[in-house]
Amino acid sequence: MGDNVAFCLCLDVSFYIFICPSVPPYYNYYFARRPICFFFFGTAATASTSLVDESSDPNHRAPPKQNKIIIITTTNAHTHTPRSVGRSVGRCRRPSPLRAKKSLVLGPHPAVEPAGRDGAVLVRRIRAYTFSSSSSERESGGGADCHRQSAGHWIVDSTIANPMSAYEEYRASRTSWGIGALGSVIVEVELDDDVGTVGVGISIGGEAACFVVEEHLSRFVEGQDPCNVELIWDQMWRSTMNYGRRGLAIQAMSAVDLAIWDALGKLRGVPVYELLGGKTKGRMPCYATTSRPDLAKDMGFFGAKFPLPYGPASGDWGMRENVSTVKKWREAVGPNFPIMIDCYMSLTLPYAIELARKCEPYDVKWIEEALPPDDYEGYSELKKAVKTTLITTGEHEYTREFRCFHLLLFLSLNAIPTTIVDHSGYGFRTLLEKKCADVLQPDITWCGGMTEARRIVALASAYDIPIIPHGSSIYSYHLQICFPNCPMAEFLVMSPNADSIVSFFGNLFTDEPLPKDGYVELAHDKPGFGVTLNR
Repeated sequence: MGDNVAFCLCLDVSFYIFICPSVPPYYNYYFARRPICFFFFGTAATASTSLVDESSDPNHRAPPKQNKIIIITTTNAHTHTPRSVGRSVGRCRRPSPLRAKKSLVLGPHPAVEPAGRDGAVLVRRIRAYTFSSSSSERESGGGADCHRQSAGHWIVDSTIANPMSAYEEYRASRTSWGIGALGSVIVEVELDDDVGTVGVGISIGGEAACFVVEEHLSRFVEGQDPCNVELIWDQMWRSTMNYGRRGLAIQAMSAVDLAIWDALGKLRGVPVYELLGGKTKGRMPCYATTSRPDLAKDMGFFGAKFPLPYGPASGDWGMRENVSTVKKWREAVGPNFPIMIDCYMSLTLPYAIELARKCEPYDVKWIEEALPPDDYEGYSELKKAVKTTLITTGEHEYTREFRCFHLLLFLSLNAIPTTIVDHSGYGFRTLLEKKCADVLQPDITWCGGMTEARRIVALASAYDIPIIPHGSSIYSYHLQICFPNCPMAEFLVMSPNADSIVSFFGNLFTDEPLPKDGYVELAHDKPGFGVTLNR
């Protein structure tokens, strides 16, 4: 690959070309299974079925030197088909002019005046804070970050497969690689009504999320009418697009959004579920996430999910142990109690398929988050290959939309263009369009808050896909009880030995509702999310 490489970036009708220097041959790799494109100082890697360094292969014959052209083009979000690519690759030609689309903005849109309504209550101020120390957060039961637990807690110090299980030194405890490093963020939105109504929202992100809230997002909230949740959300989303879209920025947005909904419910004197349209079920049935499915059954839950112990790096022995674990819990709970497996992004596609097939005799309800969250093609293939258990994911997906480019690689001057990567797509929309899962599991405190979560539920309903949110406790309960395609709730058993029912958010709230006989009930006389912050 000692050739010059031309990179062409096509954005609609804009066309940019720049020539990169020669590339040393040791950067020419073949990447496994799904086509991927990497850039190393102006070089591109091509796709194949194995990981091979051509420069070290004595039998490899270098192809004749020739110019290579890489075209990066935006894609049609629905079909993932390039909008326009020149037929000739001998030279880069401008795409033919696109037909102009007529705008429907026929008049200006005046800015929303926060005090446009008589007697409108506005947001006086917004505050963001976290625990004084990580030790105090652990002692309180973790707050919003369920992984910030004391040593010995099952959720951090059990053998649990995870992305870092590839490394021996990080397998024994998930705290060793920092799963709870960020900690909680608590956001308060205070209104300027007579009683100074305060709404509370939470997420993870710690001090970093506090900075984002107070130094950036606050400008879109303070002085605004809390009824304008769509406006506030859209402005936060657009303003963080240059550094956000996923992860910490969206988690900070989620906490702000939930605080606004809580304040709005308290201002109106009604629970949030009434603001969303009211109940579709009298109470929420729950399944338990636990290290002890047998105890969860005794507690009255309607099913139990347990963590997979080992990942692919543990080899055949690890696979045998995984299957033995599934067998053990099936025998412990009997043939009719639903069991599910949480894989926490730890597997590969072939491993996940093999695991599902080996577990067929044990009637597993679903296999959760088997692959990395951005591996949409992998999830789609997994769902096609596995017919005896449901495939679920979405815990670490963020928002309905996350834009990305499609990449095309021209391997030679007369090659046929090949799709190289589409690893980001449109978030939950991509999961739905590519038929990646039977169930989607957004976390309401991570995915953009209530404003975005209700859109995700509506979008999934168009595909007849149920939503069973990850954790989130009260924030997911108020959403789920409103929509028919939310059949049950997850409850994480957060006692250190998984032997008793305690609050999911530790001591963060004084009155978090807990399941009884497998159900969670939401009181009609508790406005907002119905909980009180433990100050």
